Amino acid sequence: MLRWSDEQLAAYRATRKEAASAAPVAPPARAKYGNKKVEIDGKKFDSKAEGARYVELKRLQEGGVISGLRTQEEFALPVNGVLVCKYLADFCYVDSDGNRVVEDVKGGPVTQVYALKKKLMKAIHGIEIKELRKVRRSG
Repeated sequence: MLRWSDEQLAAYRATRKEAASAAPVAPPARAKYGNKKVEIDGKKFDSKAEGARYVELKRLQEGGVISGLRTQEEFALPVNGVLVCKYLADFCYVDSDGNRVVEDVKGGPVTQVYALKKKLMKAIHGIEIKELRKVRRSG
């Protein structure tokens, strides 16, 4: 068994601290679908497309076209009294005809989990989610 003196232990710890501080810092991980998070009006959005849609909806609300704009509204999705999962809507508002609208901005592929939650929203709450697709530019 090897035993270090207090001086040897202090020297070892000092070299470890130097090595840790000299180690390169890894850049933040790239988002799975290439989205970049943005903050607008103190609200955080998962993508630039979602942030841009918020600005559009905010202008529509200021113009009186829609009302009751809310972001990141959560819906419980219970089946037979058991909470199966929750759906987090990007935007909810009331349109000019008085209809409740739930929107989801989609930039990447539709996942199986999202597809299931969309069906549950329709079956449980009677709400059809309005999907907005990010327009991709070619070239």
